[in-house]
Amino acid sequence: MRKAQPNRIERLESYLVKLIQEKGADENQPLPIVLLLGLLKGISLIFAMVVALRYRLYHAGLLRSFPLGIQVISIGNVTAGGTGKTPVTEIFARTLCAQGRKVAILSRGYRRKEAPWYRRMLTQVIDPPLVVSDGRHVLLDSAVGGDEPYMLASNLPGVAVLVDRNRVKAGRYAIKRLGCDTIILDDGFQYQKLKHSIEVVLVDSTNPFGNGNMLPRGILREPARHLKRADIIFLTKCRGDVEAVKAEIRKYNQTAEIVECNHTPKILKDVWSREEFPLEWLQGKTVCTLSGIASPKGFENSLRTLGAKVVWCERYADHHRYDSSEILYALNRTADMGADALITTEKDAVRFPRLETAPVKCLYVRIAIEILAGHENFDDIINRICFRKTR
Repeated sequence: MRKAQPNRIERLESYLVKLIQEKGADENQPLPIVLLLGLLKGISLIFAMVVALRYRLYHAGLLRSFPLGIQVISIGNVTAGGTGKTPVTEIFARTLCAQGRKVAILSRGYRRKEAPWYRRMLTQVIDPPLVVSDGRHVLLDSAVGGDEPYMLASNLPGVAVLVDRNRVKAGRYAIKRLGCDTIILDDGFQYQKLKHSIEVVLVDSTNPFGNGNMLPRGILREPARHLKRADIIFLTKCRGDVEAVKAEIRKYNQTAEIVECNHTPKILKDVWSREEFPLEWLQGKTVCTLSGIASPKGFENSLRTLGAKVVWCERYADHHRYDSSEILYALNRTADMGADALITTEKDAVRFPRLETAPVKCLYVRIAIEILAGHENFDDIINRICFRKTR
């Protein structure tokens, strides 16, 4: 079976991401690429001005932030993709639920299937939000509800998950219809329409601010100095000395509590049967990988760290929606190479179409947050949300 070719937009997106993600990646490029990067730089300057104007309008009260009357915890970042918001959102929701809070997660549902723009304009005010989970049952799949909302709904029994571009409306629905008393705003740092009680910001310790440019020339969604709004900063992917990154963060925010953490593999699961395998299963195994995420290198290197020999890596653009031919091609290629399994991420697994048979094992890695330092800061934030006094 021949490999299905990614569409032109995805190919262009993947190429540009390589150029803008890290410092120095754009050096020694041919003239056409240099000209393209110059154009992107101009667009990024315009984008920066729009972002600055928007925040000034909110600060002046000309654009309104709506309170919900309950705790709203925003979890977000200043960069585009790759910081690991979903596991951090999960640990907050799981901990708060265990403390007796009735939690709802509000998400935009990035890259899910949506109605045409003209219908959304007519109905965005009156249509109810999509309820991916009501806290008792998962009601929608990843195509309709979105990858991350579906993952969160599947992994968090007792937590409601709602999707809507208008998260003020979604929050009011969660309070009135589902009886929620705590809201977690997924990817909420830039969403100023809803008033936040606590601002949680994630920073990737391996690539905190990219090349320092705003989108689309860099990966910044807003200037790094806006970290000053954060109440607590999760420094993710901490696998070594992070003091230099912490010092850089302190240039922008002297008071925010910092939690050092890592995204740690916990278990392997079969994509379709959900049969579980311990991580030790990877030791000495030859594997191939298939992923459509923002930072695939970290995923692939984690398998090597666990003792696997990675012989082939197939990468698609972030949030790629797979069809059967792409999965079959990867599985057959894995089998032809004599590898033991095709390994993917949990975010990718929810986008895999159902297959009745496979020529080789197809497993995904279940990831969880491991707090390495600053656990007392996390506990303090949880106590503040639950209105408990700290010692």
